[in-house]
Amino acid sequence: MDKRFLALLEKSIKDHKDSPAFSDYNGATYTFTDVAVRIEEFHILLESAGIRKGDKVALLGRNSAHWAICFFGILAYGAIAVPILHDFTPEIIHNVVNHSEAKALLVAKSNWDHLNADSMPNIQFCLLLDDFSILSAKEKGVYEVIKNINLYFKKKYPESFSVDNIHYHIEKPEELAVLNYTSGTTSNSKGVMIPYRSLWSNTQFAYDSLPFIYPGDNVVCMLPMAHMYGLAFEILNSVNKGCHVHFLTRTPSPKIIAEAFASIRPALILAVPLIIEKIVKNKVFPELEKPLIKFLWKIPAFHSIIKKKIAAKLNNAFGGKFGELVIGGAAINKEVETFLRKIGFRYTIGYGMTECGPLIAYEQWDTFKQGSVGRIVDRMEMKIDSPNETGVGEIFVKGMNLMLGYYKNPEATAAVMQADGWMRTGDLGIIDEDGFLYIRGRSKTMILGANGQNIYPEEIEDLLNNMDYVGESLIVSSQRKLLALIYPDWEAIDHAQIDHTQINAIMQENIDRLNKQLPGFSKVSGFDIQQQEFEKTPKRSIKRYLYQAPEA
Repeated sequence: MDKRFLALLEKSIKDHKDSPAFSDYNGATYTFTDVAVRIEEFHILLESAGIRKGDKVALLGRNSAHWAICFFGILAYGAIAVPILHDFTPEIIHNVVNHSEAKALLVAKSNWDHLNADSMPNIQFCLLLDDFSILSAKEKGVYEVIKNINLYFKKKYPESFSVDNIHYHIEKPEELAVLNYTSGTTSNSKGVMIPYRSLWSNTQFAYDSLPFIYPGDNVVCMLPMAHMYGLAFEILNSVNKGCHVHFLTRTPSPKIIAEAFASIRPALILAVPLIIEKIVKNKVFPELEKPLIKFLWKIPAFHSIIKKKIAAKLNNAFGGKFGELVIGGAAINKEVETFLRKIGFRYTIGYGMTECGPLIAYEQWDTFKQGSVGRIVDRMEMKIDSPNETGVGEIFVKGMNLMLGYYKNPEATAAVMQADGWMRTGDLGIIDEDGFLYIRGRSKTMILGANGQNIYPEEIEDLLNNMDYVGESLIVSSQRKLLALIYPDWEAIDHAQIDHTQINAIMQENIDRLNKQLPGFSKVSGFDIQQQEFEKTPKRSIKRYLYQAPEA
């Protein structure tokens, strides 16, 4: 296999040719052979449109079977995929298309309706993902090709087509495969250059380290495929293992997710903390607060029974067949994690970033240490740079998963990539004696106290988020003091029939309780109520940089 990602793709299509590969939820299904045929037709179109190997092809739309087919088609052709998050604003989309120098745009109608073709002058070929119809093409011959695609396909394969005819692009390890524009949690979006060695390494790690997944197993794709977390482990891993991917083509509301899990019963579930926290805090914790359950919970014999019932209920909520639920993308609430651990729920927490395509650390659920984010993955190294007296320092990584750099941004690349091959993650952490990594915050969000103390706002937020009627919070530095920005849990407040005029008093009580748990240098001096939910990235991380208060 000589460590080639596209060789993995070829082999999987041939090994699983008659098995289902992609389905839109409650929609069409494509076998691995169907996918191979569509890829070949797509290649005929790209060639007729004047797109060449090494050209960049932008891909924009909600998760769908057509999106996935086109993504693999782009790479198999030898072009470079530029996935764009479907909920980026039109202005950002125009900027990404132009900055990436994309020559083709594959776009869903829901996005196309809000774009301006004149703002993307370098696009030579534009295809609608919904039905593969052509929106525009500078090479007029492409219209004739798509009109008679069956004839052109037969001309290319006169003896009939089978998966044995597949011969995809032969890539080099350092060759650029994906240009992925980050979601911009702490700064503006940058184009991360992901090479083929990173795709292969991440996919191979998943193959080696998730033994509970088998060919034919179901996987629900609900994370955005334009983000490396969902792309790598819901899609690349699933295709490599011969799994059947089901795409939630609409916004994955709690109702749709519940229905999909119940009917599809996935073997692997990937989620961001917010999804898990909402289910546990809104559906499970209230049950434990009922007087009878609260009383029985304290009795050892009943405690065990209740634990099993809750675990079974939570297990069934996710389809009941999953080998593991992997949480990533942001830190999980400590109270929720402690509860999941207590009931024996099959969860683990991974750590990564787009720049590593994305994986840095992981450990399977039954050997995972609570509070950690796992251990360094295969073909990667990790160290803590300049640790303080408690061992906390910036996390540095290097190895096969690393990016090539930021596209057309040598200054940003030089800021994180060291001459000796190590990359600065911008995250602060500590490694224990068993090699488990514990995240302490981001170096960019760390606040320096008045007497030089390091204050990690995420740790304070974690305490505050567990208090009465707090939905989310951010701790920021304002005029050399700590300020809490609080978005109340308005749904719970209305359910409890609490007058909104009482919110300030409730939150002040929370701040008073919070400060009793904090050392003097990290006490919160005040708070501001946020009427709107914090703006978030697609992986549900708060865009912290939008809320930093100016220092006096």
